[in-house]
Amino acid sequence: MQNSRFLRACRREPVDATPVWLMRQAGRYMSEYRELRTRYSILELIKSPELACEVTMQPIHAFDLDAAIIFADILPPLEGMGLELEFLKGEGPIIHNPVRTAKQIGLLKVPEPRKALSFTLEAIRLVRKELEPRGIPLIGFSGAPFTLASYAVEGGASKNRIEVKKLMWNEPVAWHVLMNKLATLAGEYLLAQAEAGAQALQLFDSWVGELSPADYKQFVLPYSRKALQIASKAGVPLIHFGTGTSGMLPLIHEAGGDVIGVDWRTDLATAWDQLGEGVAVQGNLDPVALFADWDALEPRVKAILESVKGRPGHIFNLGHGILPETPVETVRKLVDFVHEYTQTRA
Repeated sequence: MQNSRFLRACRREPVDATPVWLMRQAGRYMSEYRELRTRYSILELIKSPELACEVTMQPIHAFDLDAAIIFADILPPLEGMGLELEFLKGEGPIIHNPVRTAKQIGLLKVPEPRKALSFTLEAIRLVRKELEPRGIPLIGFSGAPFTLASYAVEGGASKNRIEVKKLMWNEPVAWHVLMNKLATLAGEYLLAQAEAGAQALQLFDSWVGELSPADYKQFVLPYSRKALQIASKAGVPLIHFGTGTSGMLPLIHEAGGDVIGVDWRTDLATAWDQLGEGVAVQGNLDPVALFADWDALEPRVKAILESVKGRPGHIFNLGHGILPETPVETVRKLVDFVHEYTQTRA
């Protein structure tokens, strides 16, 4: 398993072909997943280890992917803190009791993830049994402190992050308390996933691109670093991913991670030059490109692969998650093409 393409690339070692996995590779674009969703809510799928295992394996059965990622969501850890989470059809996740004052933040608990999130840890154990004969590694993940704070404070998705930025700027002491709790939770949750069998860990900071580099450095970087430092005790590769981060990539690297995820808004080779040679990179195809005809998509994929040709440590991925209506056949063709093109080139 340690000689798998994916884990070798995480360690910046030579590989026989560029490894590929895709964020949200288990999900709504697959008919198998949609069939399950006619019978179960998303939280029911996540909180049933057997069902979460089944969903995790769906894309592994369908495509020649180099890694699986456990089927879960970044928000269930907030339930253990005392927040009331619901996924509403057409609206997405809702936190019914968001925290916006120092008193509310003070009442938040930091749950023990091995108890509060035991369903995901058990799902990891089940998936490892499925993956072991295939030689495919498993990725665990957590939301990063800032992204978790965005949901906890805003109460759901937010275009401008007004409430979370108000708290960050107006109540820095309360912000410190909140982020310290979230960093501890995220780090311990990642560590628990590795103990359960995950062979790599990804920290998702999906909304961090809404910040200026100065605000990131002052209000977020220390807490992402803390979460990653806790997770690093597991001794497995750490992937640090964010979107809209082209203006702060060196700061993202400073916060930590063996692999840095790069979205499609910046050239991958340019991003790697900013990050330096001591880190692997993951990315960075625009997810919408999968809706293009293959004649339009192929040169975009080639351009990404050619831009980092000869540099060990590239993991091909999208710049964010697969979109729900993505054609399955295009996903299959993409995965196979990445392997064939880079094997031929090698």
